[in-house]
Amino acid sequence: MRYLIFSAAFWLLSSFSPSGTSRPTVDRREAREAFALLNDIRQNPGAYQRKLHLSRGITVNHTPLKWNSTLAKVAEMRALDMAKRDYFDHTDPDGFGPNYHIDRAGYSLNASWLKRKNANSFESIGANHPSAVDGINAMIIGRNSPGYAHRKHLLGIGEWNASLQDIGIGYVRAASGSTYKSYLCVIIAKHDW
Repeated sequence: MRYLIFSAAFWLLSSFSPSGTSRPTVDRREAREAFALLNDIRQNPGAYQRKLHLSRGITVNHTPLKWNSTLAKVAEMRALDMAKRDYFDHTDPDGFGPNYHIDRAGYSLNASWLKRKNANSFESIGANHPSAVDGINAMIIGRNSPGYAHRKHLLGIGEWNASLQDIGIGYVRAASGSTYKSYLCVIIAKHDW
């Protein structure tokens, strides 16, 4: 009995950090909702035209994206790493970019896409969004994205982005005291040409 009380007390105390900050948490439900929204936008861009500031001349790729568990794990890991190490960048503090992490996880990429260790051909990131859906909307509106790069990536605009079919999304709520409240990582990729 004494062991049970000690174990319960230890578990309770160890679940709180001494500084009062919480730990980052992965929210897979949010990631799946963002995936469903993104495919709906791709299938019905006219329904989102006003909300997402899509011009009539925009050519959205209507091919549905396919959920890929390896890319989802990489996206989660990337978002969680940003939350834990309190940074926001496509290149991690060790100098490695998304292409490196994707290939290392077992989603093999063309060797030419791995020549630079900080290469990013497949990732869009967002931070401080109350939900993953809000993050997708913000990235598509793209006011803070140079040349609307996230919009092009997420909606499959242009030859390169239209060729990407596999997707994984990670959404992480950060610990209190972090620079951002949340991190969103969307990876849309392909193995080769």
